[in-house]
Amino acid sequence: MAQTRPGGRTANVRSAVLDATADLLVESGLEKVELSAVAQRAGVSKSTVYRRWGTVTALVADLLVEMANTSSKRPATGSLDGDLLAIAKLIQRTLADPRQGRLFAAIIAAATCNRDTAEALADFYNTRTEEFRPVVIDGIARGEAPAGTDPAEVIRYLSAPLYYRLLTGGGVPKKEHAARATSAAMAAIAAGVFVTRR
Repeated sequence: MAQTRPGGRTANVRSAVLDATADLLVESGLEKVELSAVAQRAGVSKSTVYRRWGTVTALVADLLVEMANTSSKRPATGSLDGDLLAIAKLIQRTLADPRQGRLFAAIIAAATCNRDTAEALADFYNTRTEEFRPVVIDGIARGEAPAGTDPAEVIRYLSAPLYYRLLTGGGVPKKEHAARATSAAMAAIAAGVFVTRR
């Protein structure tokens, strides 16, 4: 799923710091993450972390940028149904992963009470939505979705049930939930639910 980060000392420091930030978020949530603890976990000086990021919120924002930039690219199965199922399965696997699922839950929880984190999280999802929009555009071109279907709304609708299950005590999403989300999205597409212009 992830791509290799670029080399160099600066990149290695950033990688270590962001990995440490993610570890601490998973272990204790945003409220207990401190820059000094991040520096210690990453094996770098506190001054480096304070100088480059300055706040925990800035660290989380940079972590989200890294997560967006190293996430899997859009699928190309040749059909809208296949592409949406591939996206749903990717989200399901990510949220079901013991570390990644807890990391997303911690960041989403932090975003509910911190505006900067909420903006960084919105940027993350906008980046991912932009990556996946072309599968719907291609589906429209193939006649698999009505003209005027809003691609971004399709992607949001597809992913929402999987996140909802994780965040509301329904347990981690499973493969069947990814399939169900895809079927629901395809039915809504066929019904013209996402058509915003004709």
